[in-house]
Amino acid sequence: METSRTGVPGNSDVLLKILISMMRVRESELAIAEMSSKGEVICPVHLYVGQEAIACGVCAALNTDDFTVSTHRSHGHFLAKGGGMRSLFAEVLGKRTGASSGYGGSMHLTAPAVGFLGSSAIVAGSIPIAVGAALAARQLGQARVSVAFFGDGATDEGVFYESVNLAVLYKLPVIFICENNRFSTHMPDYLRQGNPDITARLQGFKIIGSQVDGNDPVAVYLAALDRVEAARNGSGPVLLECLTYRWLAHVGPTVDEDVGYRRKVDIEYWRSRCPIVFLRRKLEAESVLDASGFEAIERTIKREVQESIDFARSSEYPAVEDNEWGR
Repeated sequence: METSRTGVPGNSDVLLKILISMMRVRESELAIAEMSSKGEVICPVHLYVGQEAIACGVCAALNTDDFTVSTHRSHGHFLAKGGGMRSLFAEVLGKRTGASSGYGGSMHLTAPAVGFLGSSAIVAGSIPIAVGAALAARQLGQARVSVAFFGDGATDEGVFYESVNLAVLYKLPVIFICENNRFSTHMPDYLRQGNPDITARLQGFKIIGSQVDGNDPVAVYLAALDRVEAARNGSGPVLLECLTYRWLAHVGPTVDEDVGYRRKVDIEYWRSRCPIVFLRRKLEAESVLDASGFEAIERTIKREVQESIDFARSSEYPAVEDNEWGR
C-alpha cells in the first residue's frame, strides 16, 4: 500500500477530511455551549471539546455500515460517524426533527443508517451493546466491525471486564476505544484505581492493546486503521487507549479549573496541544492546505452550524400524543 508524505496510507485527502470533521465537531460543541449558557439548551450537555481527534480519527477508519456505540459525551462520535448536524441540534433542543425525535436529548442520539447504534447516559453501557452487535454480525456472516467508545471511568465497571472476556473468548470483531481523559466526573484515575494503566491492566485477558496520543489525529487514525482491518479479518477484539483531556467541565459549558481536582496549569497545557491546530500545521507544512484554504473551510462550517441551529429553532416540538409514555 502506498504511503503519502503525511504517513497515511493512500493520500493526504483522508487527513483533510479528518481536519474538517474535527472542525465540524468543535464548532458544533462551542455553539451548543453558548446556547446552554444562555438557557436555550436546557438538557445536560457533556461537551467533547479537546477530544475531537479520537472520534474523527477512529471513524475515518470505519465503513459506513460498521457499528459504533457511544456514551453521554456523544456529539463528537455522532457527527464523526456521519450523523446529521441538523438532527443533532434539533435533538438537543428537543424538537421532533431531532435524531431521537426530540425525546432523547443530548445524551441519547441515534443514527442507525450510518451505523451509529446510539448513545446512553449509563456509564459503560456502550460496551456490551457493541459486543452484542459484533456477535450479531458474526452470526449473520457480515464483515462488519463494532466500536465501543467509552471513558476511563467505564473501566471501573464490572461489565467492561465481562464484555472484554466474552469478546476475546469468541474472537469478536470489537474495537474497544477508551477515551482516557483521566477523570471519572470529578475524580482522577489514581484515586480510583490501584493501576491506572488500563492497557497494562487488561494484559491478563489476552487482548491486543496499546496506548496512543489521543490528541494526535494522525496517530489515532493509523492505529485505528490497523486494528479495524485486523479485527475485520478475524484476529479478534482489540483495545485502543487514547490519552486525552477534556477542556470543559464534566457537564455543561463552564471551565472547571482550580476547583480542587483540575488545575488551571493542566488545562492550559492540554489546550496548547489542540488536535485541530496540530493537524492544520501539519497540512500547511506539507503544502496540502494554506491559510486561505483553512479560513474557507472554517467559514463553510460556521455557516453549516448556523443553518443547523436555524433549522432546529424553526422545527416543531414532538406532540404528546406521539409519545406512548405521554398517553
